[in-house]
Amino acid sequence: MVYVLDRRKNPMMPCTEKRARLLLGRNRAVIHRMVPFTIRLKDRAIETSEVQPIRLKLDPGTEFTGAAVVRDAAVIGLYEVHHRTDIKKRLDKRRILRRSRRSRKTRHREPRYLNRRPARCLGCGKNAQHGSKACRHCLVGEFDSLWRVEALPPSLRALVDQQMQWVKGMRKHLPVSSISVEVAKFDTRTMKEAASAGYSPATRGGHAIREYLLNVFDRTCVYCQGHSGDPILNIDHVIPVHPNRGPRGSNRLSNLVVACVQCNKAKGNRQPLVWVTQLKTSGRFLDAIRALNVTRVMAHVERPLHNATAMNMTRLRLLQELRATGLEVEVGCGADTKFNRVHLLCLPKTHYYDAVAVGNTPIERICTNVVELHSAVGRGNRQIAGVDRHGFPWRWRRRKKQYFGFQTGDLVQVDLVAGKYQGRWRGRIAVRASGSFDLKDELGHRLCPCSYRHCRLLQRGSGWDYAVRPAKPKK
Repeated sequence: MVYVLDRRKNPMMPCTEKRARLLLGRNRAVIHRMVPFTIRLKDRAIETSEVQPIRLKLDPGTEFTGAAVVRDAAVIGLYEVHHRTDIKKRLDKRRILRRSRRSRKTRHREPRYLNRRPARCLGCGKNAQHGSKACRHCLVGEFDSLWRVEALPPSLRALVDQQMQWVKGMRKHLPVSSISVEVAKFDTRTMKEAASAGYSPATRGGHAIREYLLNVFDRTCVYCQGHSGDPILNIDHVIPVHPNRGPRGSNRLSNLVVACVQCNKAKGNRQPLVWVTQLKTSGRFLDAIRALNVTRVMAHVERPLHNATAMNMTRLRLLQELRATGLEVEVGCGADTKFNRVHLLCLPKTHYYDAVAVGNTPIERICTNVVELHSAVGRGNRQIAGVDRHGFPWRWRRRKKQYFGFQTGDLVQVDLVAGKYQGRWRGRIAVRASGSFDLKDELGHRLCPCSYRHCRLLQRGSGWDYAVRPAKPKK
């Protein structure tokens, strides 16, 4: 599918690759963008053209968002949007560096919490409570729902912004008239502990939890399966509550297993993957059995629910932003999406096929067998001083991003006439002040080194990477 714009850059109906080649060959159109490939007509305007209604379907997620473009009950485009997942990690790193810089003895810095301005209440404008967006009077009043929607952490706010930025970008390429979005609410309390036969969640306390674990694991150590010969069994946390390094575990039932005293002491407060690595280097037969069983136990440990929590916090904000566009918004639920995908459309489980099944819009056929991958990569950072692992600066960048007319993230074509990398290359570049650039593919892998003299600019970087891959076949 090729996107088409009129002579005033207004979106029109997309066309096929063959039609686009004919328009370019007859000099009726010019190339507007390389990725995604877009042409602009010279002799057509939106006022004198007939445009069909196009519906954009969305299946939001924390790491991936599936999307589909529907025209007359036919799917003409499948998309998979990859979001940035490093926002929180970058914020944590920046906070650690600032905290260490304030605590050094080189100079005095006031703690940050002493020089902040108090936040204002969204309802009345007075000073808000610490860590919130409302005062103590409005927090429980009519502005409670407004505070819950507006107060999002930076990582979740970036997630919503990326989704809306992608929707606005699609509206620049397609005449979107309506949107269908899945607004799913997850009950995290029910997801934490599933009720089991004979033990209700309300009675699993103290002795009941121990008996439940002994019955589930057949009164046998899950690590050695009784090969150690130790008859005394303890309750062990698979992910330790107080680890040496790594994430902390919880007292959830899914994180508890039965282990003998020898295996419990051998594991200690190490992470399971670290312990498996040490067991594989040992030549003991008992350690080989432990390494195999630890891998099996990790497959059944319940994953954290931060993705479900993020969806609960961003679903209303995303719906509010979509309705603010002025388009018709259709809201669907997860149960209807699964029923449509499994029973009506007979499609496999993927993000873009879930988007096809969102809402009650009838789907008769899918006219494409490829899926476009749109990845949010950002536009770099503004950090001038590069620091080492201790937080001390060791290099400084210049206060500019463009070198020799190029910037990191630009799409270029490189023609090398000699050397090891002889040939024509195409990809994104990482610039240096010396003029020696690196060419990378859409996955960030290094293709070849090149000089700025051999680079030809195809398109400026927009903070997004684009790729195409075959769609998963139907059932």
